[in-house]
Amino acid sequence: MATHLKGLSDFSHIEIPSAEDFKFGIVVSQWNAEVTGALLEGAYAALAKNGALAENIIEIQVPGSFELTSGADLLLASKNVDAVICLGCVIQGETRHFDFICNAVANGITNVALKYSKPVIFGVLTTDNLQQAKDRSGGKHGNKGEEAAVTAIMMAQIQSTLS
Repeated sequence: MATHLKGLSDFSHIEIPSAEDFKFGIVVSQWNAEVTGALLEGAYAALAKNGALAENIIEIQVPGSFELTSGADLLLASKNVDAVICLGCVIQGETRHFDFICNAVANGITNVALKYSKPVIFGVLTTDNLQQAKDRSGGKHGNKGEEAAVTAIMMAQIQSTLS
């Protein structure tokens, strides 16, 4: 969690379980590709660092952040995964488009998680400008993709202990 004292991706205070026994889906937006590509790299790095096997990671790309919900739904309907990580970036513009997209994506991801009773992780940057997005996709505030992957690992572990 970001504070004025540290970046996003500091996991030194928590124990991250092994990801070796889990299968993950990653749904990534192609819009704002410079940022979402960096988020994707961060997610893959965190999964690999914590033991996820490459063959247990399924990636699909969707046109924009609005389509993350549909992508997660299609992935969960067709593949047996333990958690889905949704990665996107919506940057504030001059119109209310930002508000509608961010709200729809947040609600949609929640609804997909509830529909399938599987962790669907919100790894979507909602920033005022491109620099803030860069700062959160591998810059001075860490990498939200890495944070989303760690969250997916932890939630998959929680679900496996409750099943």
